[in-house]
Amino acid sequence: RRHSRFRGRLSRAGRLHTVAAHGSGVLRMAMDWYVVHTYSGYEGKVKSQLEERGRASGAADTFGEILVPAEQVIELVKGKKRTASRNLFPGYILVQMDMTDDNWHLVNKTPKVTGFVGGATNPPPIPEEEVQRVVEQIAEGATRPRARVAFDVGEQVKVIDGPFSEFNGLVEEVRPERGTVKVSISIF
Repeated sequence: RRHSRFRGRLSRAGRLHTVAAHGSGVLRMAMDWYVVHTYSGYEGKVKSQLEERGRASGAADTFGEILVPAEQVIELVKGKKRTASRNLFPGYILVQMDMTDDNWHLVNKTPKVTGFVGGATNPPPIPEEEVQRVVEQIAEGATRPRARVAFDVGEQVKVIDGPFSEFNGLVEEVRPERGTVKVSISIF
């Protein structure tokens, strides 16, 4: 007797993915993560285009998350603190998907995408541990923005805020983890 409840299908990588009919929906095994190379600066646009193209082609259920690895940094612009987003890996995004021929072509033919990392026709998935490490790094950057420190020891600086504003000083120590510098100021 054949069991019609479970079916198998081969992905592009040749692995058998078990698909089980469950109630009204279909449950699948976990999708794999792939690194996609994009034009630098267009990561967010590529993400939205991939989501839209997946919906339009009816392949939205074969795509999972699409991540643009970025962190929040605090930078000084014209004497004012500003929080900005900085890409951790400029020109790369992480895509969770079932690798099929149709999905491969959908991703590769997306404008501003140069291809998958690791192989022209059969890219290897990245390990789940690597993705978790990147997600943790993104979450850490979102909760506690890092200061962008652009000072070197021995550099001449001008203090722009606080009781010693308008004084010149010499950088003695840089503490990037705290986002501070120690400056020696000559008052006389």
